[in-house]
Amino acid sequence: MAIDTQEIVREDELLDKLVAARDRILHEIRKVIIGQDEVVDQALISLFVGAHSLVTGAPGLAKTLLIRTIANVLDLSFKRIQFTPDLMPSDITGTDIIEEDRSTGRRELEFIQGPVFANIILADEINRTPPKTQAALLEAMQEGSVTVQGTTYTLPKPFYVLATQNPIEMEGTYPLPEAQLDRFMFNINIGYLNEDDEVDVVNQTTSIQDISFERNVTGPDILAFQRLVRRVPSAESVTRYAVKLVAASRPVTEGSPDFIKRWVNWGASVRASQFLILAGKARAVMNGRYNVSIEDVRALAYPILRHRILLNFHAESERVKPDDVIRKLIETVPEPKSGL
Repeated sequence: MAIDTQEIVREDELLDKLVAARDRILHEIRKVIIGQDEVVDQALISLFVGAHSLVTGAPGLAKTLLIRTIANVLDLSFKRIQFTPDLMPSDITGTDIIEEDRSTGRRELEFIQGPVFANIILADEINRTPPKTQAALLEAMQEGSVTVQGTTYTLPKPFYVLATQNPIEMEGTYPLPEAQLDRFMFNINIGYLNEDDEVDVVNQTTSIQDISFERNVTGPDILAFQRLVRRVPSAESVTRYAVKLVAASRPVTEGSPDFIKRWVNWGASVRASQFLILAGKARAVMNGRYNVSIEDVRALAYPILRHRILLNFHAESERVKPDDVIRKLIETVPEPKSGL
């Protein structure tokens, strides 16, 4: 087979452009967000893959600010939806209204787009709204379109949903079912800052701020980056390692570790294996590499698996968390031997 040198050159140029875009985006985000580089990287991987992410953390840890800042840095349309118990599906998708043509007097139905018609959607506190409304957003995430009164409307591309939820105050909430959680590639966990970073945040936010952003990355750029990510090769040994790691999280898998059978009710789905490789490809190109490594898979196992592993009462009584299970999985599942 002849090698298309022009195609290789184009891919090299696009790879350099993606790395430069990531550096520019990080530079702009750091004007506002301090000390959350790993969280920001996971959000950018989500964008370069074209998948949706859930952002979890206690109140006051800048979940909403992070997503709004990413939207401000990118040259993309942005809408925020504040989820509340009385929010209806039509408040998200849009609805038909009767409009009168003043010249003819005829009345016709006209579709008024809802806030879901944007490139980046901030679904703030998604667990505060009933399942019917959650399902309306999750359908849009899966299909890339919404259907109102039998008519289907295509959402703009690229299309991302970055949803937040507060894991502490659960009264009056509607936790997402596991099947819906599985639609999110990442569960990005935002933790507390160290002392120095927190001092920087306090100093920055208690003084006069005049921050402006340079928007250098466009929608077509993002779509081109997504195509590049999917062309990154993954060695069979790396893919097989990802599959084994996910399979080991299921109690029904023959030979799964004893701690899985003791602590886990349900393990991760095939979608987790797909996301481990796809996100691994994005992580690789963001770091200037054109191949997926075992380290990429291990680094991304936590945000990809933590919302897909359903623990039982034994784990709860022993205060075992999903991240503890993932850590033991990484320690237990052997790395493939070189050459396999």
